[in-house]
Amino acid sequence: MSTWIVTGGAGFIGANFVQFALAETDVRLVVLDRLTYAGNLQNLEEHSNHPRFHFVRADIADATAVASVFRDYDPTALLNFAAESHVDRSIDGPDAFVQTNLVGTFTLLEAARSHVTQLGSRADEFLFLHDSTDEVN
Repeated sequence: MSTWIVTGGAGFIGANFVQFALAETDVRLVVLDRLTYAGNLQNLEEHSNHPRFHFVRADIADATAVASVFRDYDPTALLNFAAESHVDRSIDGPDAFVQTNLVGTFTLLEAARSHVTQLGSRADEFLFLHDSTDEVN
């Protein structure tokens, strides 16, 4: 069974993607979300007992946690919906934006790069999708 890691899966875009993917595919979904102001477990509540759904509370900027998820689930794809996207919040607290949008994305890319080097002949099958809104630059 293919496994997709979905970061930011408890947010608006991510939760809608999780609902779609569980209904339209046969993949296992591992949602990795820090549950900040934008993420809410209630968005995923209806899937909590689904046999192909797993939730991991972690920060995408935490290299150890991300590496652990890659190691534990051996994903075939990573779909990144995690982002700090409310521009007004960036004025008062730009550090959170740098940590998530830059450091977090870099951490995911490095984990994916490391994972792909271990896939051998399956390396071409791995997908990294980075999604964003118009508010994230």
